[in-house]
Amino acid sequence: MSLKFSPVDVFEARHNAPGADAQAAMLRTIGVESIEQLINETVPPAIRLKKPLDLPAALSERAFLAKFKQIASQNQVFKSYIGLGYHDTTLPPVIQRNILENPGWYTAYTPYQAEIAQGRLEALINYQTVVIDLTGLEIANASLLDEGTAAAEAMHMLHSQTKKKGANQYFVSEQVLPQTIDLLRTRATPVGIELVVGDHRQIDLSNEGFFGAMVQYPAADGEVFDYTDFIAAAKKNNVFVVMAADLLALTLLTSPGELGADVCVGNSQRFGVPMGYGGPHAGFFTCKEQFKRVIPGRLIGQSVDAAGNKAYRMALQTREQHIRREKATSNICTAQVLLSVLAGMYAVYHGPQRLKQFATNTHILAQTLEAGLKKLGVSQVNEHYFDTLNVRLESAELQQALKQEAEAMQLNFRYFEEVHVGISLNQNTELHDVADILDVFAKVLGKESDQLAEALEAEELRLPASLVRSSEYLTHPVFNTHHAEHEMLRYMKQLENKDLSLAHSMIPLGSCTMKLNATAEMIPVTWPEIGGLHPFAPIEQAKGYEQIFSDLQAWLCEVTGFAAVSLQPNSGAQGEYAGLLAIKGYHDARGDHHRNVALIPASAHGTNPASAVMAGMQVVVVKSTEDGNIDVADLKAKAEQHAANLSCLMVTYPSTHGVYEETIIDICETIHQHGGRVYMDGANMNAQVGLTSPANIGADVCHLNLHKTFCIPHGGGGPGIGPIGVVEDLVPYLPGHAVVPVEGRTSGSVSAAPWGSASILPISYAYISMMGGDGLKRATETAILNANYIKARLEAHYPVLYSGSHGRCAHEMILECRHFKKAGIEVEDIAKRLMDYGFHAPTVSFPVAGTLMIEPTESESKAELDRFCDAMISIRKEIADVESGKADAKDNVLKHAPHTAASVLVHEWTRPYTREQAVYPMEYVRAAKFWPSVARIDSAYGDRNLICSCTPIEEFADQEEHLVQADKGPSY
Repeated sequence: MSLKFSPVDVFEARHNAPGADAQAAMLRTIGVESIEQLINETVPPAIRLKKPLDLPAALSERAFLAKFKQIASQNQVFKSYIGLGYHDTTLPPVIQRNILENPGWYTAYTPYQAEIAQGRLEALINYQTVVIDLTGLEIANASLLDEGTAAAEAMHMLHSQTKKKGANQYFVSEQVLPQTIDLLRTRATPVGIELVVGDHRQIDLSNEGFFGAMVQYPAADGEVFDYTDFIAAAKKNNVFVVMAADLLALTLLTSPGELGADVCVGNSQRFGVPMGYGGPHAGFFTCKEQFKRVIPGRLIGQSVDAAGNKAYRMALQTREQHIRREKATSNICTAQVLLSVLAGMYAVYHGPQRLKQFATNTHILAQTLEAGLKKLGVSQVNEHYFDTLNVRLESAELQQALKQEAEAMQLNFRYFEEVHVGISLNQNTELHDVADILDVFAKVLGKESDQLAEALEAEELRLPASLVRSSEYLTHPVFNTHHAEHEMLRYMKQLENKDLSLAHSMIPLGSCTMKLNATAEMIPVTWPEIGGLHPFAPIEQAKGYEQIFSDLQAWLCEVTGFAAVSLQPNSGAQGEYAGLLAIKGYHDARGDHHRNVALIPASAHGTNPASAVMAGMQVVVVKSTEDGNIDVADLKAKAEQHAANLSCLMVTYPSTHGVYEETIIDICETIHQHGGRVYMDGANMNAQVGLTSPANIGADVCHLNLHKTFCIPHGGGGPGIGPIGVVEDLVPYLPGHAVVPVEGRTSGSVSAAPWGSASILPISYAYISMMGGDGLKRATETAILNANYIKARLEAHYPVLYSGSHGRCAHEMILECRHFKKAGIEVEDIAKRLMDYGFHAPTVSFPVAGTLMIEPTESESKAELDRFCDAMISIRKEIADVESGKADAKDNVLKHAPHTAASVLVHEWTRPYTREQAVYPMEYVRAAKFWPSVARIDSAYGDRNLICSCTPIEEFADQEEHLVQADKGPSY
């Protein structure tokens, strides 16, 4: 027997699921001889790449992890006391292992199908409660991208709500975080808002031009101001007030709500989430109840299910951008669900007492540090502070000497205004850390520092009495129960068991690309070399990140065909916005300020028109033809009609209808002929990589959803990353940053951190490293294979709405379900019934109302595809029973879906179908039944009776009294 050496540890074989035999069987079902034939019949020849991707050879998992460890080790993890919204913290290991590193949590999708997302929704309700309680306001959303974007959303919301005619000025305290001011400038200019930055103690808010004002609490330099008079003056002049606040500080400080603020924003990072060189972190947003209909982002609310039981869901979903499009109040895609879950669990685990003690310890050590500095003759200028000292030195030379000595001791401070040094302590700071800081100052000053045996005995906060918090917070039992690890572990597991994720079955959502998030890709995320860096640490301490950024940008340029890529946008929606700003910057630099018309096909993602409006553009909709393609005649007519003012076309490719439109090159050339640029939405890049590219098609800009095509997990609806690639002449207009300038860039930032959510970039880095160019191309081909296999199996049961000239779909397809309405069956009934089969529904009613959009991805095996197809065919037979009259039109298995264990474990079963039909509709379900934890949820009830925080404590008291009486028996 001859032996042959062959590599075994090949990552591609783990990512692209169907093996050779399975592929051959699938190709037979489709009716083609080979993958090559399928691709040739699917992808137009004119847009095909002429040469393979030039990427490094694929690495095995073991080789990649060894190499990446070397890269990461170039990062120097100093102790950073820089502050500015980022602080060292510790994620409790029980939360790290069981949520952050747990695919049951990080592979779940946005909770649109609430019945199989109750665990995540409860975790988000906990998070909203934390924010509501600590900020003292009535309504909180389920997170935004970061503090800067939350502040921008507040500005836009209040501008839309002011009753002061013509008021377009927004005051921002100069003590707001510098990265926030930078981002506010970026977001204000396109929509005609004038930013006025100055001293809040001197500004005259009686100017009729002001509609809102923003202050920081504590301020950027650490000073804790009493804003009572400022807020009173604002109210007197009908000016809304936004306070950016520190959640940990609010355990000790009077809440913004009590001070009279209308909105409070901030970052929940220091609630256990590593700094990660800037992200991802959950920005928070809370406001007065009057804004509940316009609050940006997602809002989790309490409702009831069909059995009358409490259930959670995304509330007020009609504001979601797919429905309101250019009239949307915000982009709902801007959320950080996994990170808000972590922050909420941090509060659950520690509870109000521990959180307050963290804050107290931090404050006491800051006082101890101030006392030690005073002994050294060093001046500290903050009259009131929480955790941050503002040290004033005698000269710029002394500041530089201190910086040199501190960095030699591996300590980072904030250096500003030539002679000032900011030192922000954190909940991880200990007494020996304070001693180390004092040693640095003593050495530079040529003095001896006292040995610190213990922290100062602080009897009270060094704050004005009006700012010392007296109100309670986190009184709900969930924050006062799970403080032992056993209890916490069981609570998180209980929630996890209520959620369906990729750990259970495929999630066939069209346009959402729920593909494998390989464990090897995820491992580096929790390494301290990746998570431990402050985003404003000196660049020379981040050599590892520098290599990650450089390599990843080069690889993404190769994939897209573009000249440069910015990694800053921290969501797909932010990528869209940044791309449009690059186009706007290009036109403005040429003096074409009037070019503001964005042509957007009717089939486009809803984020497209919402982003265009945010960028100050006028949306003109281009029609679609009956076969789902862009109406080229209508596009040409509108491009010519608006030629003088044409800014861009926003186009998704392949189309949202799942087709490679063969006219795409002609479409792009038409836009260029009229002076416009082409923005490509990269949501469907999973059908492009290695076969074609945005630049090859004729696009000028494209954002890439790294949480789709490049394997960053959806995390239940976030984190995401949306880098943008651009052609050469748009490079100067990519995002910059005020705190960490980017050479050659003068544009403002679109995210709070210079490289956005840097700490999850290693996931995409790993994916590309282990797949290589050939593997990436085969992933695209396999995604197309899997989609066409599903199409071939289902099209006899569900008409497929759109296909290419050879009858092929791209990586996704739309199933027609509207004709079932004649029998009283809605597309929602199919979505809910799929839960009984153990599946998440495909995308419902987008981009065509009353349809299902399916995308299988390359990571699903033939066996899993067959299981899904069998479920869909079985459901079609159940619909046929209703159509024929065999099943009652209202009292049937679809209308009552999903079926919970409680609904079938009843003494008397009265429904016209069997319990077995309800919960075990196919034999495979018996082996691994996923039980929805609630029955179908009443969405309208939740909107009419909005509750977006934990159940009031009074309800628990009522329940407890009821139980006591029940225990005493009927004679009580």
